[in-house]
Amino acid sequence: MTHATHVDTSAVPRDGTQQESTRPPISRAMIGTGFLLIVLSYMVNAMDRQVFPPLLPNIREEYGFSLEQGGLLATNFTLGMALAGLPAGYLLDRFRRKTVLLASIVIYSVGTMATPLATGFADMTLYRVVSGFGEGMQSAAIFAAMGAFFAHRRGLAFGIIGVGYSVGVFIAPLIGVHLMGLHGTWHSPFYLFGTAGLLIAAASLFLVRSGLTEHSTEQVLSTETYDHMPTSAYNRNTIALTVHSVVSGVAIYGFLGLYPTYLITSLHYSAEQAALAMSFLGFGGMTAVLGGWLGDRVNQRTLLVLSLLAVSAISVCIYETQASVGLQCVFAFLMGAFGLGFIYPNTNSAMQRAVRPAQIGRASGLFVTSYYGPAAFSGLLFAALVDSFGWSQAGLLQVTFLPLVGAAALTFVRPAVFNNAVR
Repeated sequence: MTHATHVDTSAVPRDGTQQESTRPPISRAMIGTGFLLIVLSYMVNAMDRQVFPPLLPNIREEYGFSLEQGGLLATNFTLGMALAGLPAGYLLDRFRRKTVLLASIVIYSVGTMATPLATGFADMTLYRVVSGFGEGMQSAAIFAAMGAFFAHRRGLAFGIIGVGYSVGVFIAPLIGVHLMGLHGTWHSPFYLFGTAGLLIAAASLFLVRSGLTEHSTEQVLSTETYDHMPTSAYNRNTIALTVHSVVSGVAIYGFLGLYPTYLITSLHYSAEQAALAMSFLGFGGMTAVLGGWLGDRVNQRTLLVLSLLAVSAISVCIYETQASVGLQCVFAFLMGAFGLGFIYPNTNSAMQRAVRPAQIGRASGLFVTSYYGPAAFSGLLFAALVDSFGWSQAGLLQVTFLPLVGAAALTFVRPAVFNNAVR
């Protein structure tokens, strides 16, 4: 993912036309500093999301929430992400990506800090959705900006960003449960992570240069032609990828939202043991660098299909074997590797490769909406299935069967008309 020491930049279109930038070139050091801050901001994004599930049993006890209400709260932040996706894509094609990025970090940090202030189900739902709205804006902004800047190594760049996310998934449960035990309340992790987000936003204001975020994809790929591609951003490839994205989001987020609850209520793990297993999900997600690197070099459709089949197989192991803590951690690691490390970055980058470079903002927004929108209700669906059929059958229906549907949808994808296809 090595980039030139000095990079010419161009301004983001404000009125639909490309304008040349008068900004000076950006140095390699500033590229590295800005990229690091972006990765750190996405790590905090993940911490805000994933601190909730391991604390959910205590939150349910304090408020008297049912399993269905808890399942909805564990995943409904993705409704905010979905609501943000398409508007963010529109804004990113017309305004500065850095502005959208900074605003999004502030929004989700404030939503996170407001969560412990909730008096009941309704306002906690609102705070979770607000937090998700900011996280969705940030996801769209980050992947549009970095997808343009690292156009030739998009998968690898997304993989590195995915490692930042996975580090957040890894440490959030451990920090959250530790702080809850230390202070005797589940409130403190939300205040800590929200504050961290605001500090990173302040640092990014000065250290993330516009030359990094406002780069022109057309300039990076100026020698390429796209006559082989559909003119519309909503084409056969993006539609098939959207179907895959929808079912994958429902399967993976349904699993993430209630996995600690399953371990505690069905396998009788302690809160600390459940947090450890949850952290191994994040550890597995650190394979995103490998997943993204492979996505730049092999048939991305085939890689996604194999990853979905792996998720189905691992789901059977998790819900059917009644595994010990050590073995459950291995399964969690593998679920994180394929679900977070391979499926997420490659679905995201494939969506951008399925459109012409000028449409990357819309592709990024479409991915966020399709992946996170239905996922908002995945926890509620999973909880309803558990109440009707038990944990084993619910896991097979939602986490084993749905990835197979996604794999079937991917058979309609044609990588030959991606914007990185060798002509």
